[in-house]
Amino acid sequence: MKIDLYLQRFTQLHPKSIDLSLERITRLLHRLGNPQKSLPPAVHVAGTNGKGSVVADLRSIIERSGRRVHCYTSPHLLRFNERIRLPSGLISDQELEALFDECDQANGEDPITFFEITTVAALLAFSRHPADYVLLEVGLGGRLDTTNVCETTALSVITPISYDHQRFLGDTLGEIAHEKAGIMRAGVPIIVGPQPNEASVTIATAAKITGSPLFLHERDWSFDNGPPFAVRLGDRHLTLGALSLVGPHQHENAGLAAAAAMLLNDPAIDQSAISHGLATASWPARLQRLDAGPLSDLLPADSELWLDGGHNEGAATVLARWIIDRAEDHRTTHAIIGMMQTKDASRFFSNLRGGPASILCVPIPGEPNALPADELAEVAKAAGFAAEPSDSIEAGLALIADRDPRPRVLICGSLYLAGSVLRSNGNTIV
Repeated sequence: MKIDLYLQRFTQLHPKSIDLSLERITRLLHRLGNPQKSLPPAVHVAGTNGKGSVVADLRSIIERSGRRVHCYTSPHLLRFNERIRLPSGLISDQELEALFDECDQANGEDPITFFEITTVAALLAFSRHPADYVLLEVGLGGRLDTTNVCETTALSVITPISYDHQRFLGDTLGEIAHEKAGIMRAGVPIIVGPQPNEASVTIATAAKITGSPLFLHERDWSFDNGPPFAVRLGDRHLTLGALSLVGPHQHENAGLAAAAAMLLNDPAIDQSAISHGLATASWPARLQRLDAGPLSDLLPADSELWLDGGHNEGAATVLARWIIDRAEDHRTTHAIIGMMQTKDASRFFSNLRGGPASILCVPIPGEPNALPADELAEVAKAAGFAAEPSDSIEAGLALIADRDPRPRVLICGSLYLAGSVLRSNGNTIV
């Protein structure tokens, strides 16, 4: 309860929820003794799609090696604690409350965004718990993202880039890539996932200017789907096992994570740690199958219910490919989709073409900035889908159950929607 009160207060400290700048967070960090100067070596991960999955893979790899790791990700699905993971697990309510109180007292009534002050809380926590590495997922962009205050970076990572947050990052892939490339540090290696050519050129130019050793996909590292799954970094080749995370895009993410782990040049992070880490990684709401719970029970016995938080055009492309790859099992895939007004629904549905046979559009519970279901359905229809609005996830599942005796249902379009689905289905995150 007290954590929720702090979170409500933090949303009121700045009129803009997004205001890219490092001045406010630098000021608060200074007041708190600059905890960012006391962190273990950081692996900083930027990009549009796959950041969270790469971080999840890397965390699992490092933990399997016996090393200790902090992890900062966003947003959360069920509770804020998910954003701050210590070697012992998710940060406790008691410690989080104390950190929020300390940050609030130090900041006073000065303007600061929600993400800035909560990032400071995470950095404070990490500075007070011993670890060997800290994994930092960029919140938005990179150059002016609040995570870009850390001074001891071991490795920078850029996952695939596509259109998202154009209002803040730019209207072209080159402009967006320029913002992502802002996490580079002189002399610190930067490894890059598969990219559109425009993004690759921008990143390569930035690396040359910054003086960051550059490792590009296909040129310097690559992966082989196999089986068995394998990764090459320069002259090093690792044959690995099965992957835990589902979907063809997760091969790209796992390959990037494995190559990044190899670049750390840590003798403890060997082939066994990488292989076992990739086989046991967990990242909720990324093509997660929901096998039991109140929502799953609304479907016929011989059904599949899947959940994914994908919400931009790159994610839609991945989801469409995943659905198409399953066409031979003679099961029809239906999608239930809710989206926020800040997302480009038209691009999302255009890239989803060829995927679901039908779409039900739903509101996102508790989110006033969600697109109304009827408006979202019109956007889906304009993209060529058989789409209609539904009052809720539950109503949508019931309607699909009436129409199809053995459906595959994919719920997607928003991490906020994904969190609501996990909560309603009784799923937990530890």
